[in-house]
Amino acid sequence: MIEAAYTGNAKKVQEAFDRQSAVFDSLYSPNTIIAYKRKRVRDHVMQFLRSPGSILELNAGTGEDSIYFAKQNFQVHATDISSRMLSVINDKTERLNLCGSITTEQCSFTSLSKLQDKGPYDLIFSNFAGINCTDEIDQLLNQLSDLLKPGGFVALVFLPSFCLWEFLMAFKGQFKTAFRRFCGKRGAKARIEGVNFRCWYYHPSSIIGKLKPGFDLIGYEGLCVCVPPSGIENFAERHPRLYDLLKQKEEFLKCRYPWKFIGDYVILSFRKKV
Repeated sequence: MIEAAYTGNAKKVQEAFDRQSAVFDSLYSPNTIIAYKRKRVRDHVMQFLRSPGSILELNAGTGEDSIYFAKQNFQVHATDISSRMLSVINDKTERLNLCGSITTEQCSFTSLSKLQDKGPYDLIFSNFAGINCTDEIDQLLNQLSDLLKPGGFVALVFLPSFCLWEFLMAFKGQFKTAFRRFCGKRGAKARIEGVNFRCWYYHPSSIIGKLKPGFDLIGYEGLCVCVPPSGIENFAERHPRLYDLLKQKEEFLKCRYPWKFIGDYVILSFRKKV
């Protein structure tokens, strides 16, 4: 694989996730709440899709979602800024005999237009805050329509500009965590595997507004509205009954006002206008 050259914050993001690629699955796969979040996202997306079909995954990481979709009879083109993350995907697909269903390509959010010869796609999918790693959100969103089939879908899972769980950390004296989403256009400091970079928290209405001319909003859910963020370690194991109760409450509240606005993540889905 030819290594792409990036500059600025993108280069720092690339380095951070290159470093994390070796430990990503061991860090996150055992986490019960992360497994819950993945199932929620997949259930949300699958209600709109019919297999067989084609999916472009952005910030694919180590390919956990790519593998899931491939097993549902979709062709997946998995992209990421980190070449080492893509190497992990390639190793997994070879081991699982999915090479015919998953292809990979190093690509940043600002270079998606180069993928047009691989499409058009039925779905463009970005999970778990990938789009929070760029401040060039307008350029990212403006490229999506040309990569989709008429009536195709976009599903974005990102960190919004307010999270009730994090805000409540102020009462424990954790002010940096409580107020980090109020960073505005300058972005917030993030650190992964010793690499510092910046991330940006987006209000859902800004994403909806930017896509409105060419897309219809068809799905809006809060994620980790009642269930705590996965960073609260071993919550599900330490409080199993409470965890089950919170999952039930979230199932009822995830699409309701004001709860869908205050979770750790937002899931937005759009259909391209025909």
